[in-house]
Amino acid sequence: MKLQFKSRIAAACVAGAMGLAAWNGAAEAADKFKIFLSMSYIGNDWQAEAANMIKAMALSKTYRDKVDLQVQVAGPNAQRQIQQINAMVQAGAQAIIVYPISPTALNQVVKNACAKGVVVVAYDSIIEEPCAYNVHIDQKAWGKQSAEWLVDKLGGKGNVVMVTGVPGTTVDTLRNEGAKEVFAKHPGIKVIAEANGMWSQAVARTELSKVVATRPWDQIDGLWMQAGCYTANSMQSEAGIADDKLRPCAGEASNGGRIQMLPVGTEVEGASGTYRPMGAKRWSSGSQNFTGALALSLAVKKLEGKEIPALTDVPQTIVTNENIKLCKEGSWAEMKAGCNVFQPAIIANPGWFASVYSETTPEIGLNAALVGQPEE
Repeated sequence: MKLQFKSRIAAACVAGAMGLAAWNGAAEAADKFKIFLSMSYIGNDWQAEAANMIKAMALSKTYRDKVDLQVQVAGPNAQRQIQQINAMVQAGAQAIIVYPISPTALNQVVKNACAKGVVVVAYDSIIEEPCAYNVHIDQKAWGKQSAEWLVDKLGGKGNVVMVTGVPGTTVDTLRNEGAKEVFAKHPGIKVIAEANGMWSQAVARTELSKVVATRPWDQIDGLWMQAGCYTANSMQSEAGIADDKLRPCAGEASNGGRIQMLPVGTEVEGASGTYRPMGAKRWSSGSQNFTGALALSLAVKKLEGKEIPALTDVPQTIVTNENIKLCKEGSWAEMKAGCNVFQPAIIANPGWFASVYSETTPEIGLNAALVGQPEE
């Protein structure tokens, strides 16, 4: 990024000396689609990665001559996001990529944007206004499938702790609904505690520590966590629980959690502490961090006069102990061949989400998620 930035400065100086800088800049801007990214809650690794991948997509060979991308963050405040979207429209936005804090709160501002010809595409979470386009996995299916796996591992009975996500988002609401529907069908399953983890390993640790203070580990048989399985396994290990006694956990696609899934003794580079193979019993899946980048590509397609679906239903990638596969280098070819967890030496942060690969977004891969750089 710094090298590119310096190159642009140098190019601008040369053009200025020739008396052409202003003309060239105006022509370049005029040739690109003006697209905004409107983010809401950003306090976790998933959101940071998704934003990196959107930026990388805009910088890729496919889109860098087509897209002028600008980013704004509203935080978990629907009114502020509404105000920012209004300002984007007034600033001449041709498309807006949105992570909506609410499925309904943005409806009117999105409807107004559509009426002015702006293409609005939401990723991961949903906007219900019919003129908006949506790109996401089936979140209720995520909730059901994760809960079904956990029920099966527990033999249909046991005490379960639930750690949920960011309240108000459709992701959190639908996942919780799906899981609770499954648990309700099994009278032997008792949800003994429920806490809000905000899709953050740090918050999950805080909330799970509160639960364990009143419900010690010997009273917990399994965990259902939208994010935090890595943390739950680490806390058990710190409490002296042996690797083969770790409670089964259905949850997120964190790289640390997937490293813990690998069989004990698996050789990995950079493993230490609880960021190591434990043979932990896990169901691991994420919202797919590339959905925002995919939304950007669809917005460009629409701006170019092509049709795009109202809903792009992105398939889940589910990883269990049966199909966990270590990536040696994290190359595109490796991911295409099926690897789904990265060396700790490559990914230092165990909370980093590993669901970065999609054949629909060949422009982006591991470096996109890490540092916002396209695959080339």
